[in-house]
Amino acid sequence: MGGLMLDKVRKLLAKAEDPACTREEAEALTAKAAELIAKYGIDQAVLAAAEAAGRPQVVGNRLVELEPPYLREKAHLLHVVAGSLRCRSVRLERRGADGLRVSMHLFGLESDVDGVELLFASLLVQAARALLAEGVPDGEQPAAWRRSWLVGFAAAVAQRFAEADRRSREAGPDLPGVALVLADRRRAVDLAVEEAYPRLTRGRARRLTGGGYAAGQEAGQRADLGGARVGAGGRPAVSGARARSGRG
Repeated sequence: MGGLMLDKVRKLLAKAEDPACTREEAEALTAKAAELIAKYGIDQAVLAAAEAAGRPQVVGNRLVELEPPYLREKAHLLHVVAGSLRCRSVRLERRGADGLRVSMHLFGLESDVDGVELLFASLLVQAARALLAEGVPDGEQPAAWRRSWLVGFAAAVAQRFAEADRRSREAGPDLPGVALVLADRRRAVDLAVEEAYPRLTRGRARRLTGGGYAAGQEAGQRADLGGARVGAGGRPAVSGARARSGRG
């Protein structure tokens, strides 16, 4: 049910981002998506508690199909969230009769992958609502401005996670046993990626022309990240691992 609900959230946001959608319709759609996220967050907490008393976690993988528009910018945000929550992601692109399609293949412990999907959906809702509230400035090309806005939003999220990790390390080193467990988990996730994509290549950074980066970064600094409520700046490139042509 969780996967179906998150897929519904992404589809609601895709409708809200359609140029043919009025502002009132977009606000209603994003409000519905926010309502679903809030409900799923409660359901997920119940599932996590039950899982803690159940079987041990294993490395799993999940394919997330992204909804247009701004596919590559959304893929980058998901890449940031996955890397920040102990997972890895591979971007898959294909062109068909309906144009470009992008999906992300996530690898990680099952509970971590669940967390990545939930936070990503939550951030998409927050970004959509912030974009509606802000609007595109006069003189800016809407699609280009929103693309650069989303890149700035993802940059702030990445920096906030990095700052949270730095503060955690400064507070005290992990116990030896914990460090070994985390290292083993990283190796297991890396092995799963290598087995699935032995010819993986790194995507190239993109140059964006819109002027929304700073506004998106400010919104990303205010976004709710759950346990990682910190602030920072920075501007990483839009990149990430992707499969070679023919793998998706």
